[in-house]
Amino acid sequence: MLDAADSRFIAQTYLPDDLPGAGAAPSYWFLFQGDRLVVEENGAQARVPCLTDPATAGFAPVRCQVLGYLSNGAQRIACYSGELAGDLALPPGYRGDTLRNLYPLLGDGWFQLAGRAVQIVTWDATHQFCGRCGGPMETLVHERAKRCPACGLSNYPRLSPAIIIAVTKQTPDGTRLLLARNHRFPPGRYSVIAGFVEPGESLEECAAREVREEVGITITNIRYFGSQPWPFPNSLMLGFTAEYAAGEIVVEPEEIADAGWFAADALPQLPPRPSIARKLIDAFMTAQGLQPTSS
Repeated sequence: MLDAADSRFIAQTYLPDDLPGAGAAPSYWFLFQGDRLVVEENGAQARVPCLTDPATAGFAPVRCQVLGYLSNGAQRIACYSGELAGDLALPPGYRGDTLRNLYPLLGDGWFQLAGRAVQIVTWDATHQFCGRCGGPMETLVHERAKRCPACGLSNYPRLSPAIIIAVTKQTPDGTRLLLARNHRFPPGRYSVIAGFVEPGESLEECAAREVREEVGITITNIRYFGSQPWPFPNSLMLGFTAEYAAGEIVVEPEEIADAGWFAADALPQLPPRPSIARKLIDAFMTAQGLQPTSS
C-alpha cells in the first residue's frame, strides 16, 4: 500500500469501462454514503479501503468513477470512487464519517483525494439527466464530462470559486488581523472574511466587495496567497492578503455576528486545519514572530 502523503496522485480521464472487476489488482476505493466516507478502522487511525473488488468485501456501489492512481515511481495503485446506497449496512471493521471529522485521522494527502472523490461522486449522482431537455446523460470517454445525446448539452463537474482574505491593519499597538464571527460558526469561533465570486467579477473585485459588504471597510494592496480545493460542497478557495484602507467596522447583521481587529498573541478560537483560513491566520502569526498554535 502507498501513502498519499509520499506519493504523487495522477488524475485519469473518466473511463467507466476501465473499472476493475473480480480478480483485478488491489485499488483504493473512496466509497461514500451521502457525504460520509467509508473507512477501515485501525485503532486511532482510519484508512481508505484497498480492495481487489468492493463487492467481495460487502460493498455494492450504485455508481463508480475512475479517479486516477497513486504512484511513488516504483509502484502505482489505481484509485476509484463510488456511491453506496444509504441503507447499506457496512461490513464489520468499517464505518462512515464526514471528511471534516475524518481529517485528523486521514491527514492532508488522503483528505485531498477524498475531497476530489466526493465532488465527482456528487456530480455523477446529480447529473444523470439533462438540465435542458430531461433526457438521460451519457458519460464521455476522453474527458470528465457528460453529454445529452438528445439536445447536445454538455456538463462538467461544478466548481464554485470563492475568495478568502486576511486583512491586516497597522495600529499604534502593532499589527492587527481582521477576524469575524459568522452566525453559522460554532460558539466562540472567528475566521477571516470569505465569499463566493459573482458572475463577471474578478477575484480582486470580489475580495474588496466581500470585505466591504461584511464589515464595512475598504482595503488596498490585495495580494494572492494560495488556493485550496474545498469540497463543502464544491468550492475552490482562492486566498488573498490585503491591508486596511479606510472605514470603521460595521457588520452585516444577517451574516456576521461580530468582527474586530486581533493581535497575534490574543487570537480567539480559530478554524481548524486543514482549511486555508487557518493557513492565512498561521501566516499572520508567523509574520509577527509567533509560533502558530497546534490546536
